[in-house]
Amino acid sequence: MAQALGFDFGTTNTVMALAEGSGTRSLSFTSSAGTSDSMRTALSFMKDPQLGAAALKVEAGQAAIRAFIDNPGDCRFLQSIKTFAASALFQGTLVHGKRQAFEDLMEVLVRRLKAYAGDGWPEGVKRIVTGRPVHFAGADPDPTLATQRYNEALSRFSFPEVHYVYEPVAAAFYFAQNLKEDALVLVADFGGGTTDYSLVRFETVAGRLRATPIGHSGVGVAGDHFDARIVDNLVAPEIGKGSMFKSFDKVLEVPSSYYANFSRWNQLSIFKTTKEFAELKKLVRSSLEPEKLEAFIDLIEHDEGYPLYQAVSATKMALSTAEAAEFNFAPLGNAGRKTVRRADFETWIADDLARIEAALDDVLDKTGTAATDIDRVFLTGGTSFVPAVRRIFTRRFDGGRIETGGELLSIAHGLALIGERDDIEQWTAR
Repeated sequence: MAQALGFDFGTTNTVMALAEGSGTRSLSFTSSAGTSDSMRTALSFMKDPQLGAAALKVEAGQAAIRAFIDNPGDCRFLQSIKTFAASALFQGTLVHGKRQAFEDLMEVLVRRLKAYAGDGWPEGVKRIVTGRPVHFAGADPDPTLATQRYNEALSRFSFPEVHYVYEPVAAAFYFAQNLKEDALVLVADFGGGTTDYSLVRFETVAGRLRATPIGHSGVGVAGDHFDARIVDNLVAPEIGKGSMFKSFDKVLEVPSSYYANFSRWNQLSIFKTTKEFAELKKLVRSSLEPEKLEAFIDLIEHDEGYPLYQAVSATKMALSTAEAAEFNFAPLGNAGRKTVRRADFETWIADDLARIEAALDDVLDKTGTAATDIDRVFLTGGTSFVPAVRRIFTRRFDGGRIETGGELLSIAHGLALIGERDDIEQWTAR
């Protein structure tokens, strides 16, 4: 019987791993979209007459994306729900007339994963070890609130023990399995919503790996922020950002807050139900460029968040290996086709890069650690492939000490390995 289940509840992807004996394995999930050992952190809800008037057909991951694409008008689609975990402003969202709190959505996701895992779902595990960022995403995140919400959702599954470990600590533990000698290790974990650092000293004592956490740091900036810069510079001006409207005898700029919501593609399904969206629709009558606001409203009403995500991701990925790339957001027609230079993209994300580097400075400064003291630097998460991000580390650390890998699996497997230890309290996030 497996003792520990590692649960990497990510902004973009969710992975679960089991510790078995001296190794680990990922849980495999089989849905209508196929079989995978990782799932998009996405949910879809559809009314289904076969289930009864009040019942909903729920899918997660790629199956949820497929349900949304096939039924855009009837499907309620939510993604990256982790970004709301620490927000006191998020009190829930309406799903076909029923309010769903954060903990309800998290529970639904886990239940779908359990169903997709089928006979592979572990029964009788002693503990679930859940990853958490050092700093949650959001303008004013409340980590205590996030933990309360996690606890409420996971308590509905009757796990005997629930533990929380910082995500970069779990990644560090996973990478450390391959160390050949004692080392001071820095892990930089680039998620969808947060960038987290962990500094850990690993030593082998009496044949067993021992670790001493030295320090942690993080910032609520990562891949989703880079996505937002692309949207803000390429799409927002085409749908009215910077345009004007008349208010009595004054000419005013359309509030920029509407575009802050839009640039977070993962929040579009929430924006659709807000008072701000209702106010936006009223502005069309007084807009000096009504066709742009009408295009904006059409994108929201037709749930174009996922096509926007696809377009942004394709462009960002291409810019990791090329000096220029094509951005193609089909719903805007010709206005959604543009060439993007890597130099421009790096200018757009300059402030985000500065915050990511400041968090690195923070963990080194508060632990009194010099860059030359660090033996290994492990970079994990898709954003680590962005050249401007990688340069932050190649400027400070010898390239031979920098490693990458396990972008999707390292945290979940590290969590499961930590869950096997009898000193788990040493690893628990406070």
